[in-house]
Amino acid sequence: MLKGASEGNLKGYLAYSDKPLVSVDFCGNKVSSIVDADLTMIVGERMVKVLAWYDNEWGYSNRLVELATLVAKKLPVSAKK
Repeated sequence: MLKGASEGNLKGYLAYSDKPLVSVDFCGNKVSSIVDADLTMIVGERMVKVLAWYDNEWGYSNRLVELATLVAKKLPVSAKK
């Protein structure tokens, strides 16, 4: 489910990794979160514990630029002058 989402409508925002990686491997990654399949587990009968990595400075900065670009596109032409 999470892998499918990372390849579908959340591509660019969510990634999925099934490789044994450590935190430094995710530095500079522009997605908001990378699901670590090896550390994600079923807990009990009705709960899933998802471990996800992120580079909070770079990922956040990328989302901020995307938001600023979207807002700028929505502004009326007169407000852009």
